[in-house]
Amino acid sequence: MTTQSGTTEVQGEPSRAEAREGFDEITILWISEGMSCDGDTVSLTAAGQPSIEDVVLGLIPGLPKVNLVNKVLSPSLGGEDFLAPYRAAARGELEPFILVIEGSIPNQNIIEGDGYWTSFGNHPDTGEPQTLNEWIDDLAPRAWAVIAAGTCATYGGIHAMAGNPTGCMGLADYLGWDFKARSGLPVVNVPGCPIQPENFMETLVWTLQHAAGAAPPPPLDHMLRPQWLFGKTVHEGCDRAAYYEQADFARDYNSPKCQVKVGCWGPVVNCNVPKRGWMAGIGGCPNVGGICIGCTMPSFPDAFMPFMDEPPGGTLSSMVIKPYGAVIRRLRGLTNDMVNHEPKWRHNKRKLTSGYDPHWRA
Repeated sequence: MTTQSGTTEVQGEPSRAEAREGFDEITILWISEGMSCDGDTVSLTAAGQPSIEDVVLGLIPGLPKVNLVNKVLSPSLGGEDFLAPYRAAARGELEPFILVIEGSIPNQNIIEGDGYWTSFGNHPDTGEPQTLNEWIDDLAPRAWAVIAAGTCATYGGIHAMAGNPTGCMGLADYLGWDFKARSGLPVVNVPGCPIQPENFMETLVWTLQHAAGAAPPPPLDHMLRPQWLFGKTVHEGCDRAAYYEQADFARDYNSPKCQVKVGCWGPVVNCNVPKRGWMAGIGGCPNVGGICIGCTMPSFPDAFMPFMDEPPGGTLSSMVIKPYGAVIRRLRGLTNDMVNHEPKWRHNKRKLTSGYDPHWRA
């Protein structure tokens, strides 16, 4: 029988997939021709732990040799020269490879007659634009792993909001939530508008370590997000969270206090940006005075609009916490005043008053 890795298993003997020690070399085919602004590729260039350059140059121990094909980062002049590895992979002549999709997936089935939503090169037989959907149909079943980069690719994002004419969706919606790549991995979703660069690189490196046989599969949650990155809410990692507990809310965007009353959805949004920052640990929405608008979430943007309005739960939570927070804030103020004084025995007088007794015995 043929295993998911494309190898043949003889009954009674371990499969080559189980026996292999991992790949020595792998190609990353990155397609950003989904409905997208290419912001995820741009964000990727800001990664430093590790950087994409470190991965491609082979500077990370334990990873296979990586060949990256991405239009923004490619030295190719474009055209068929750039498309050559994609064509080879579609013919089954390039293995193994990881397919990365950036941008949401439009619904070609709703188009009546000719036309397309987005394309990537021209079809070699017809000369007509080759749609993103055709590329995914050809490449995803052959890919060793499939990664959706950014909220548009993971869940549809901006282009999939109510009233859109394209029928856009996320990659797992298109391939099916039960889809499995040749490695046995489902679609790996790394949301973010755009991706937080270190989040994506950490997920990619784990996947590459898995490809090398040096790590287990990355753990994913029910929405196929890396569990260790999206298991906590913005609020749980936010520097402003203590203000919320004390019912001390910002009334404008210049305040350092909790921003729930001015539109922040942090208490219910899965994202680690307040802890991780954006570039080199610096920045990130609430860290620099921005509200959380839920851009990593499957229901973004529809469930979070209008963005600048107080979330529905904000009024209730502030009403419930207000009396408690007022008392706690006052008690903490008293304690703060007490611990902001030195003990009375710290003086320069002639008598020791610290309580030290040289003759004391237990």
